[in-house]
Amino acid sequence: MSKIVLPANNWSPRDYQAPAWAALEKGKKRLALAWHRRSGKDELALHWAATSAMQRPGSYWHMLPQANQSRKAIWDAVNSHTGRRRIDDAFPEELRESTREQDMFIRFKNGSTWQVVGSDNYNSLVGSPPVGVVFSEYALADPNAWAFLRPILAENGGWAIFISTPRGRNHFARMVEYAKTDPDWYSQVLTVEDTKAISLDTIKREERELKNERGDKEAEAIIRQEYYCDFNASTPGAYYGELISKAERDGRIGNFPSLPHLPVGTAWDIGVGDSTVIWFYQQMGNGAIRIINVLEGSGVGLEWYSRKLLSMEYVYADTIWPHDGAVQEWGSGMSREQTARGFGLKPRILPPDSVDDGIHATRLMLPVCEFNAEPDPFPGETPADARARMTRAIDALRQYRREYSESLGRFKDKPLHDWTSHYADAFRYLAKGRRPFRNTGGRQPGQAQAIADYKMFG
Repeated sequence: MSKIVLPANNWSPRDYQAPAWAALEKGKKRLALAWHRRSGKDELALHWAATSAMQRPGSYWHMLPQANQSRKAIWDAVNSHTGRRRIDDAFPEELRESTREQDMFIRFKNGSTWQVVGSDNYNSLVGSPPVGVVFSEYALADPNAWAFLRPILAENGGWAIFISTPRGRNHFARMVEYAKTDPDWYSQVLTVEDTKAISLDTIKREERELKNERGDKEAEAIIRQEYYCDFNASTPGAYYGELISKAERDGRIGNFPSLPHLPVGTAWDIGVGDSTVIWFYQQMGNGAIRIINVLEGSGVGLEWYSRKLLSMEYVYADTIWPHDGAVQEWGSGMSREQTARGFGLKPRILPPDSVDDGIHATRLMLPVCEFNAEPDPFPGETPADARARMTRAIDALRQYRREYSESLGRFKDKPLHDWTSHYADAFRYLAKGRRPFRNTGGRQPGQAQAIADYKMFG
């Protein structure tokens, strides 16, 4: 394996990194790498971005799950072997025209640019579309970022590298498995047993420290994920991860279709500038809560969601809204509740409540939930689109977790706000607000006319 020829750069792939680097050199443009902690995932990706930027002028991104993680994790991170910032090792000053510290942005003399960004605001990033993207810690990232960028990279012939340690059997796990079957992809799982990069004594010492700090169960999960790339290990700090895994084991995630003779309830989390999420559910005679569908949207008004609901042949019996639905505006001068009633919906506003109580209620409800993995498509969707929606929603519940404090070395007593939050919040409102349906004989008052209007003008 020859060294990369860049000014002031004396880096070569480690032995166990060489196959992935060779795949890139041979033209592979999609890589899914599940490598253990401290195996040099970001290091390899940074140096490939440097090489690519010199070979093909264009925009390159290094994408973290959250933009506020980027500076500490990549931009300011120091290489313990060289004592220099990792970006300075990868992108020598001789190559650069300018560096914007505040924006974590580098412009090179040949016209290429490289920037650290977050997947939590992927659709608001400005500038030229990228020709190369590194999705770092992809298991924790919003998978919609890849859905948004995939057609861009397909059109311009760009590359994408997905690097992460596992976080349960989520979108990254499915990607790694898929990549093994697609000749256009390169997939690799590397544990410490494969690389020998970290001694067993070091791992045992870290496990002892983790057990002292976080307890045996969480320490074991961290070690299994971070060093042995175990996709079946529970996600530390996750509120519902084990309950979702149990639902899978019990066969409660699968073919549970909507039943036409039963009414449907909805539970909403209403975002302002963020996503709005709606869960659709039916109450079964045996006490089960059947989750039959889910809807997410952003950047659209209440009319859009109402039309989506009215496009389905569901008999709606309840519409659960959070307490802020009565006070926040959609920009029309009316409250959301008033606007919703104009579309034939009858929101039931929940009183303010603590997040902890809602999480407790969700934990109590999840063991009686069954999830329809094949939800009814909305108009214009394919069954595959519908499956993807529900898969993303279940992944969100699986990954919803507590915020971790690096300075304190422990999880905080509050949830992390990321792409999973809207799904979890709407589900929390369902758990707190569900009650026996009162209207079971047809559409809510006003819905018949709204549906007629929808079919005529929608």
